[in-house]
Amino acid sequence: MAKESMKAREVKREKLAKRHQHKRDEIAAKLKAGEIDHEEAWQALAKLPRNSNPNRQHNRCKLTGRPKGYIRLFGISRIQFREMASQGLIPGVTKASW
Repeated sequence: MAKESMKAREVKREKLAKRHQHKRDEIAAKLKAGEIDHEEAWQALAKLPRNSNPNRQHNRCKLTGRPKGYIRLFGISRIQFREMASQGLIPGVTKASW
Protein backbone atom coordinates (compact mmCIF):
# COMPACT_ATOMS: atom_id res chain seq x y z
CA MET A 1 0.00 0.00 0.00
CA ALA A 2 1.21 3.45 -0.87
CA LYS A 3 1.27 6.21 1.67
CA GLU A 4 -1.86 8.33 1.80
CA SER A 5 0.33 11.38 1.26
CA MET A 6 1.53 9.99 -2.08
CA LYS A 7 -2.03 9.39 -3.23
CA ALA A 8 -3.02 12.88 -2.12
CA ARG A 9 -0.05 14.38 -3.97
CA GLU A 10 -1.19 12.79 -7.22
CA VAL A 11 -4.73 14.12 -6.70
CA LYS A 12 -3.28 17.58 -6.07
CA ARG A 13 -1.21 17.40 -9.27
CA GLU A 14 -4.29 16.39 -11.25
CA LYS A 15 -6.31 19.33 -9.91
CA LEU A 16 -3.47 21.78 -10.59
CA ALA A 17 -3.09 20.51 -14.14
CA LYS A 18 -6.80 20.98 -14.82
CA ARG A 19 -6.81 24.44 -13.25
CA HIS A 20 -3.88 25.75 -15.32
CA GLN A 21 -4.59 23.91 -18.59
CA HIS A 22 -6.29 26.92 -20.19
CA LYS A 23 -3.22 29.08 -19.51
CA ARG A 24 -0.96 26.50 -21.15
CA ASP A 25 -3.31 26.33 -24.14
CA GLU A 26 -3.27 30.13 -24.49
CA ILE A 27 0.53 30.20 -24.44
CA ALA A 28 0.70 27.43 -27.04
CA ALA A 29 -1.83 29.23 -29.28
CA LYS A 30 0.12 32.50 -29.07
CA LEU A 31 3.35 30.68 -29.88
CA LYS A 32 1.78 28.95 -32.87
CA ALA A 33 0.28 32.22 -34.16
CA GLY A 34 3.68 33.92 -33.88
CA GLU A 35 2.55 36.50 -31.32
CA ILE A 36 5.33 35.48 -28.92
CA ASP A 37 8.68 33.80 -29.44
CA HIS A 38 10.01 30.72 -27.66
CA GLU A 39 11.85 32.70 -25.00
CA GLU A 40 8.70 34.55 -23.94
CA ALA A 41 6.76 31.28 -23.94
CA TRP A 42 9.34 29.69 -21.62
CA GLN A 43 9.14 32.66 -19.28
CA ALA A 44 5.34 32.49 -19.21
CA LEU A 45 5.40 28.75 -18.51
CA ALA A 46 8.00 29.24 -15.77
CA LYS A 47 5.54 31.40 -13.84
CA LEU A 48 3.05 28.52 -13.59
CA PRO A 49 3.36 26.04 -10.70
CA ARG A 50 5.70 23.16 -11.45
CA ASN A 51 3.13 20.52 -10.53
CA SER A 52 0.60 22.01 -12.95
CA ASN A 53 2.45 20.35 -15.82
CA PRO A 54 0.53 17.20 -16.83
CA ASN A 55 3.83 15.41 -17.49
CA ARG A 56 4.46 15.27 -13.75
CA GLN A 57 1.40 13.08 -13.12
CA HIS A 58 1.98 9.39 -12.52
CA ASN A 59 -0.62 6.66 -12.91
CA ARG A 60 -1.39 4.84 -9.68
CA CYS A 61 -3.57 1.87 -8.82
CA LYS A 62 -7.01 3.03 -7.71
CA LEU A 63 -7.13 0.39 -4.96
CA THR A 64 -3.63 0.26 -3.51
CA GLY A 65 -1.83 3.32 -4.90
CA ARG A 66 0.95 1.20 -6.40
CA PRO A 67 2.86 3.29 -8.98
CA LYS A 68 4.38 0.45 -11.01
CA GLY A 69 2.72 -2.33 -12.96
CA TYR A 70 -0.29 -0.14 -13.78
CA ILE A 71 -2.81 -1.46 -16.33
CA ARG A 72 -4.33 1.64 -17.92
CA LEU A 73 -7.42 -0.08 -19.35
CA PHE A 74 -8.58 -1.14 -15.88
CA GLY A 75 -6.94 1.54 -13.72
CA ILE A 76 -5.40 -0.98 -11.31
CA SER A 77 -2.02 -2.63 -10.78
CA ARG A 78 -1.10 -6.01 -12.22
CA ILE A 79 -1.28 -7.63 -8.81
CA GLN A 80 -4.80 -6.40 -8.07
CA PHE A 81 -5.84 -7.28 -11.62
CA ARG A 82 -4.70 -10.88 -11.19
CA GLU A 83 -6.44 -11.27 -7.83
CA MET A 84 -9.70 -9.76 -9.09
CA ALA A 85 -9.62 -11.78 -12.31
CA SER A 86 -9.08 -15.00 -10.37
CA GLN A 87 -12.06 -14.19 -8.14
CA GLY A 88 -14.20 -13.38 -11.18
CA LEU A 89 -14.68 -9.72 -10.22
CA ILE A 90 -13.70 -8.36 -13.66
CA PRO A 91 -16.36 -9.12 -16.28
CA GLY A 92 -15.12 -10.75 -19.46
CA VAL A 93 -11.68 -11.65 -18.11
CA THR A 94 -10.83 -15.33 -17.76
CA LYS A 95 -7.63 -17.16 -17.07
CA ALA A 96 -5.98 -18.38 -20.24
CA SER A 97 -5.48 -22.12 -20.61
CA TRP A 98 -4.54 -24.20 -23.64
